[in-house]
Amino acid sequence: MDGTAPASPARADAPQGQGLTARLRAWRNRMIGSDRFQRTVARVPLLRGIARRNARDLFRLNAGFLYTQVLLACVELRLFDTLRDSGKSETALAAETGLSRAALARLLTAAQGLKLITRLKDGTWWLADLGAVVAHNPGIAAMIRHHAMVYRDLADPVALLRSTGETETSRFWAYAGQMDGASVDPERAEAYSRLMHLSQDLIAAEVLSAYDFARHRTLLDIGGGDGTFLAEVAKSHPDLALWLFDLPPVAAGAETAMAARGLASRTRTFGGSFFDDPLPRGADCLSLVRVLCDHDDPAALALLKAARAAMRDGDVLVIAEPMGGTDDDRRFAAAYFEFYFLAMRSGHCRTPEQITTLLRAAGFTRIGRRRTAMPLFTGVMTARV
Repeated sequence: MDGTAPASPARADAPQGQGLTARLRAWRNRMIGSDRFQRTVARVPLLRGIARRNARDLFRLNAGFLYTQVLLACVELRLFDTLRDSGKSETALAAETGLSRAALARLLTAAQGLKLITRLKDGTWWLADLGAVVAHNPGIAAMIRHHAMVYRDLADPVALLRSTGETETSRFWAYAGQMDGASVDPERAEAYSRLMHLSQDLIAAEVLSAYDFARHRTLLDIGGGDGTFLAEVAKSHPDLALWLFDLPPVAAGAETAMAARGLASRTRTFGGSFFDDPLPRGADCLSLVRVLCDHDDPAALALLKAARAAMRDGDVLVIAEPMGGTDDDRRFAAAYFEFYFLAMRSGHCRTPEQITTLLRAAGFTRIGRRRTAMPLFTGVMTARV
């Protein structure tokens, strides 16, 4: 493009002993990474847009942590709550946040750049679309606050990759990676159950749109926390019996929570560990909602075998959790969750194919996938014996 022919893919220093595809990939990467190629592309009108998009993507990757801190500052200072119902002047926002005008101006500029807030011509500040979503979804705000813990664990990601020691995140999710359910104390169980409750609504909506529970009599939610998922299912299926199995302190809290929701007559709770105790029998549908992904393969397989042992012919197991894959949503999910689970010290963002392998090893034969509207957040699979 500047009169110089590009390097041949058959260069002498190309990877030896590799096929044509690998050699072409190596040549392509050398070419794209060269300063000369990047300068040339930036001058060609038809290619300039691609160059700019790649530059923005790389900038976002490098700036990602700073962006998360802008988001966290907005949540901690209750900026979204302040702007939830109306716009505010900078004077009013300074009073609400307790920031100096100079510090506030810096935050507003950053938040506007991330499309969290917007400024109207009269000088007042309002929520933009992304800020409105956070303001009206307490689960998102709770996860933003929770991520401060995860970021502390990821301050040195290389050290975290090379070590196997306990982390702040692993102490929070005390059950993850534990084959002994009795080791989780009630206080920690209450903390993670509360966070799961706040972040469960969106997942429940995705599952309900992907799978119809109307054909079932009884749903057993394994690792069901405080019953938030069951309560969401109950709204559209008034005749469905609701069973919940979780660690004893969690199950006790779920019994109270379900009674407070007016669902006591439809609900049975069972306390135990799915690694130590058999799951209750008699439900014709079992669900694992964001549970399997929390565990490494040996524990996940043990859990699936426990579910299989509690099922009869015709019963259905529903699995809902973030899943990896080749499309953009699933690739982004995998990039995020693999490092989150690294900090958690347990679990994987598995592809549907990897989950299928575990299901077959546990004795399931009829395995299917369900389409979800937001695959970035969750995928849904079903399995029958």
